[in-house]
Amino acid sequence: MSVNSYKEDEHSTGTSKRNTLKRLFSYLLFYKKKITFVLVIMGFCVVVSLLNPLFMEYAIDNDITSGNMSGLVRLILAAAVLNLLMVAGIRLRMYLMADITNSILVTIRQELYTHIQTLDFNFFDSRPTGKILSRIIGDINSLKDVLGNFVTTMIPDLLTVIAVAGIMLVKNPPLALAALCSLPLMALGMWLIQTISHKRWQIFRKKASNLNAFIHEDISGIRVIQSFTAEQETAETFRELVKEHRHSFIRACRMNDSLGSIIDFSWGLGVAAMYFVGIRILGTDQVSLGTFIAFGTYIGMFWSPIMNLSNFYNQIITNLAAAERIFEVLDTKPEITDENDSVMPPMKGDVVFQNVCFSYDNKVNVLQNVSFHIHPGETIALVGPTGAGKTTIVNLISRFYDVQKGAVLIDGIDVRSVTTLSLRSQMGIMTQDNFLFRCSIMENIRLGNPAASDEEVREAARKACHR
Repeated sequence: MSVNSYKEDEHSTGTSKRNTLKRLFSYLLFYKKKITFVLVIMGFCVVVSLLNPLFMEYAIDNDITSGNMSGLVRLILAAAVLNLLMVAGIRLRMYLMADITNSILVTIRQELYTHIQTLDFNFFDSRPTGKILSRIIGDINSLKDVLGNFVTTMIPDLLTVIAVAGIMLVKNPPLALAALCSLPLMALGMWLIQTISHKRWQIFRKKASNLNAFIHEDISGIRVIQSFTAEQETAETFRELVKEHRHSFIRACRMNDSLGSIIDFSWGLGVAAMYFVGIRILGTDQVSLGTFIAFGTYIGMFWSPIMNLSNFYNQIITNLAAAERIFEVLDTKPEITDENDSVMPPMKGDVVFQNVCFSYDNKVNVLQNVSFHIHPGETIALVGPTGAGKTTIVNLISRFYDVQKGAVLIDGIDVRSVTTLSLRSQMGIMTQDNFLFRCSIMENIRLGNPAASDEEVREAARKACHR
């Protein structure tokens, strides 16, 4: 059976980025009222921020020029009140969005955990426990900033960019076009970066998953490692996995960070173009000092949200791989399903295997035409070397797997024709650790009292296990 271990990267399914983001942001719809209130607050904050340069322009070109100090004071007081309300609104917005995003993370984690409980053994056979934990904990936690910033960053900053561009075009089209001339360069750079960066972040998520899987296996199997004095070997493996993890992270971050340089260059190019057009082409006699100052402020208000949007874009690229991994598990369908709602009646214990063939990988049969009959109350022992199929037979009786050929009957009923809940609720399975523990107790009792009968040894072992 092909097993995905910590030495092997997980296979990524090709999914549409748009569909993944649409599915992720759909969780926000469960909080429509709160988000609507947050949007109202952000709308007020955006309006105030857009008015500030106009206040400045009016104060310079009218109140200060004409010496109207009383009008200037009133304007300053009005602007101060609006800006204080804006600060309070920002605080409230941050609190509400933190509450919403944390609630969404709890919902996604609960959905993922609940869904994993329904999956069959094939799912767990094909990946280490550490990789499953990586999706439930690490991948979900990485979505927090994406969900929160979608409302608090993308929507208001996008509205700000559109509003600022509109105001600039209305006030002075030549200056506005000069300031925005570097946008195509920025768009091209963002497209190139996201194409490469997304693949690198996928690799990083896989390397992080490999590292988590190894740590889980290493700690849970520390007794075996120490028993075989394999500490040095596992330490070397750990260093190699950490090296791969670090290298993949550096490569992904290096590509992401280059986006900021492109934004800064485009910003500087736009400012230089605006001043060149305003001073050398239009002339200072056609553009007032207040307009220059207002446009300088508006350019900052235009490119600052662009920088925020680029950072949010980086977050999406960084964490999109995590969302894909989460939804991949949620979309995994269990192979063991109930064909109908038939309930298994109270069992008597008659077990029949009829020409059963079973394979884990659909290539090599572990069981080949196996047939036997166990009568109610009968005790049997399955003896054979490792890999002979002893555990497989027990798993087939409990329907942890389905046979490829033949049938497993309990009291004459095919286990596939009843619900797994009604079947397994009437069964008891002793784990390997409990079995070995009980065997050890029985052996110690036998050594302490060689004359004890088999029944006395079993009874003494049963009481010891209960204690």
